[in-house]
Amino acid sequence: MNIRHLLLVLAALLVVVSWQHAHRPVAHEAGVLVAEVPLQESIDAGAGLPEKNGYAIKPLAKFSLSARVLSRADYSWDTESQLAPVDLALGWGRMSDSAVLDKMHFSQSGRFFLWRVSELPIPEREIIESAANMHMIPADKMIQREIQRTRVGDIVSFDGYLVQVDGPNGYKWVSSLTRSDNGAGACELVWVEHFSIAPH
Repeated sequence: MNIRHLLLVLAALLVVVSWQHAHRPVAHEAGVLVAEVPLQESIDAGAGLPEKNGYAIKPLAKFSLSARVLSRADYSWDTESQLAPVDLALGWGRMSDSAVLDKMHFSQSGRFFLWRVSELPIPEREIIESAANMHMIPADKMIQREIQRTRVGDIVSFDGYLVQVDGPNGYKWVSSLTRSDNGAGACELVWVEHFSIAPH
């Protein structure tokens, strides 16, 4: 192997190591990290939010939360990726506690959030009501960059609106308006106006 090839291999390894470092999960000691539940407020019917990539955005409720990132999925192949390129599965209350989360396995696929356990660490109803998959529609490029920086284990805070999206040929994508549902249609569709990641 000549020097040029060796340098290319070393550069590729550096990229891989840097990517792994930037995306490694954030570890936490046991204990509830986010005690507050998401805040949702009714709004008066009014003007919609700015269009995004040709889709009309209608606000349904004001929405804000702080939560622990349980899982993250990036999308680029589906229609919805034009609006929400990142889904975050988020937990609060005891679903932000490592003592609980270490006994659970999380995954995301096809815009769904899945969890499994060998034995429930807390009641199933509490899991459902203290965790949710959220489709994140960034209001601008800066917010999109911040969302794309998130790692599993991060504590994030954001606010904006739960929304309905309408597009060509009768396309419609509508947010859930409750944290107590489960299955298809239970995800939150969030227009994100402010987003932050707590320092580690």
